[in-house]
Amino acid sequence: MGAEHLAAFAVTMCLGAMSPGPDFALVVRHAAVGGRRGGTATALGVAAGVLMWAVTAALGVAALLAASATAFTVVKIVGAVYLLFLGVRSLRAAARRTPGDTDDTGETGGGGAASPWPWTAFRQGLLCNALNPKAAVFFVALMPQFLGGHPAVTDTLLLSAVAAAVAGVWFLLVANVVGALRRVMARDRVRRAIDGLTGTAMIGLGLRLAASRA
Repeated sequence: MGAEHLAAFAVTMCLGAMSPGPDFALVVRHAAVGGRRGGTATALGVAAGVLMWAVTAALGVAALLAASATAFTVVKIVGAVYLLFLGVRSLRAAARRTPGDTDDTGETGGGGAASPWPWTAFRQGLLCNALNPKAAVFFVALMPQFLGGHPAVTDTLLLSAVAAAVAGVWFLLVANVVGALRRVMARDRVRRAIDGLTGTAMIGLGLRLAASRA
């Protein structure tokens, strides 16, 4: 697989990662609430989800999901419910936030002691991507164009790694930019606004996913 081939795939993958969606909203929220650490954990979770979809698409498993109306609907409903769950939690955090409160990641408003919450952020990033059947459709459409009909295992692993790396770099960039502004975002009014906006976005995306078709 030539460098031009890989570059074309990376650019296509980058454009897909940069499109607004639940992954972006979740990374922004965790980076705003937990700084670079929270955003980084979420970004790595999203990248892990991208790697999973890329591999399953290359192996043909994701194609079965995209082709099966029942499987697509089941994943769609579970994913929509999960987005609604995250959205409601964000709105509840916005409604109850006061100085020194602990948010749903386990991080205190005043930057309290470290806790195991980065694992929660990673898990949410992973599930947010893994439970989105639209990601399966995206990779089912994308991977065959670059792998061909009978891809080598090395090419499959290489493109899957590139997909995860591109998504990871993009969302790590987002996490670091938002995390760098944490001093401003640590203000209670700003935190409430971020929780409220991302919560509303998550609920909207969850409803949109529930109404979508394969």
